[in-house]
Amino acid sequence: MCLFAAHSVQAKPAYLAVGIDADGEKHVLGIWLAKTPLDAATAGESARFWNAVMNDLKNRGVRDILIACTDGLNGFEDAIHAAFPHTTVQACVVHLIRNALRPVARRDRAALAAELKKIYTAPTADAAFDALADFTASTWGQRYPQAARVFEAAWDRFTPFFAFSPAVRRLLYTTNSIESLNYQLRKVTKARGHFPGDDAVVKLLWLAIINIEDKRARERAVTKEKTGKIKNSPSTARLIEGQRTIGWREALIELDIAYPGRIR
Repeated sequence: MCLFAAHSVQAKPAYLAVGIDADGEKHVLGIWLAKTPLDAATAGESARFWNAVMNDLKNRGVRDILIACTDGLNGFEDAIHAAFPHTTVQACVVHLIRNALRPVARRDRAALAAELKKIYTAPTADAAFDALADFTASTWGQRYPQAARVFEAAWDRFTPFFAFSPAVRRLLYTTNSIESLNYQLRKVTKARGHFPGDDAVVKLLWLAIINIEDKRARERAVTKEKTGKIKNSPSTARLIEGQRTIGWREALIELDIAYPGRIR
């Protein structure tokens, strides 16, 4: 998105946080606009920025975070632990795969992705380590050593989800739910184009989320009136707010065992 600032136009990213509460419902916890433009020499947020984000969450009533899935933003993990010392930080596996494949030739990406899949679908963390070692020693690993280094550098943040069953892992190891939200919001900001300031961006994004949810709620109500049943389709299902997490009951049991006394 682009902002007018001091008679110039600056492109800045907006950061969103989505959380799942103890009842399995998803909520947008906040929207924060970057302090530095994307093309600045110092692009990338400071530790102070991320600390402010986490303190903002605490001030809004977030008392505890069991697992925070992030896409590797610099300084974010330290800020999470400063505000919520007992939180487990999980690297988004989808982002790791993207980073690993970024320098790979297009013709080789499918084959390399299949080899990387053996790492993140391993039954245990130890098995994943062995799969990474096998990949590093393989022809693909020798041709693209940076792909292995992506996982090596993030290993401690990559492996926490292996403590859970495959069904629960799917809820924890990716930020895809935010990606679908971002896709809808990018269409809104692209149509608007330019904004006079940060507050205008945040207000528009929040109103867009509300408008999308209201529209989908009306469509569900029409469907129920016609058929007597509520049938969610991709166009009528909740975008984020109040969306029920599939498989949450089973996940809650495992989370309660892994984090005793922290789920209320």
